[in-house]
Amino acid sequence: MINTVSFPGLGLEFELNRVAVSLFGHNIYWYGVIIATGFLLAVAFGLWKAPRFGLDPDAIVDAIFYVVPSAIIGARLYYVIFNPAVCFDADGSFSLLRMIAFWDGGLAIYGGVIATVISALLFCKVRKVDFWSGMDITCYGLLIGQLIGRWGNFVNVEAYGGVTDLPWRMCSASIANELWSKGLLDSQEAYQSILDGTLGVHPTFLYESLWNLLGLGLLLLLMKKGRRFNGQMFLSYVIWYGLGRAVIEGLRTDSLYFFGTPIRSSQMLGLLSAAVGIGLFVLRLKTAGPATPPLAAKPSQAAETPGPSPAPAEPVATEEMEQLPEDTEHSAPAEAAEAPSQPEEEQKEEISDGGGNH
Repeated sequence: MINTVSFPGLGLEFELNRVAVSLFGHNIYWYGVIIATGFLLAVAFGLWKAPRFGLDPDAIVDAIFYVVPSAIIGARLYYVIFNPAVCFDADGSFSLLRMIAFWDGGLAIYGGVIATVISALLFCKVRKVDFWSGMDITCYGLLIGQLIGRWGNFVNVEAYGGVTDLPWRMCSASIANELWSKGLLDSQEAYQSILDGTLGVHPTFLYESLWNLLGLGLLLLLMKKGRRFNGQMFLSYVIWYGLGRAVIEGLRTDSLYFFGTPIRSSQMLGLLSAAVGIGLFVLRLKTAGPATPPLAAKPSQAAETPGPSPAPAEPVATEEMEQLPEDTEHSAPAEAAEAPSQPEEEQKEEISDGGGNH
């Protein structure tokens, strides 16, 4: 269970043990530890940012108990459907244990995403939570879980691509042996070149991890700016991940194929999901209305926007009276006494012309 993996062009070499620790005779694998770490960080981020999307953190906790088990089942089911050989023992007999043994690897991310969307839709409908806002915060967790989880593939020395001589090529005796057994090396010289590091394979696990990291950064920038409509973050994730996965999947040597055809399942689904995501993005941009909570105004805009003018306060009038000459109190009665002596027409004329003096 120990593999030596090197990156000759980068001068790096790693001794990888799939087993993290053994407890009471049972092995705990790094793959599971890494997946669990990604899950916990995803949940922590979701609880932290839930109020920003108008969601109650308690609802997020409740949803976890429904969404996570369904995601694991969906990820394994997707893998089993497109790779049924994993369900059989060496003698050809069906094994239920091998079918459900996700802890040994064999979880398809797209199956997990599909199951997450379906279970989240049902949960939101029952609990009367906005589905699109729920998926907006969920997609951050998906990116966090995916970018961390791919390093479980590294420890298992899996999810790599075809032969390359790029400076970041990845080499290992286990990789050379697997490629040779699958007939993916055209000569004994190619096999030996991987052993000595002259050739290697694309570290596609790393490509996808970095793609998810970049996507997470872009969605964090969108979060800072604010949503234009509910579902903007999730659909952006669907488009981003779909396009990246379609390209990266084309490099891999362990793809799941669509029922015996030369079509790679995840590559097809990546392109299809990206196309659907673009269509829904345009549709919701036109019809969904503003996001809830709404787009936050930039600080500069808030500073430039004048507030309502305050109504004149009583102290203003008092201040004006204090500035009048001291004999105002004596002159006012005098003017009042003279007022009746004026003709009635002149009084009306003064009233109509002097209404703004106060």
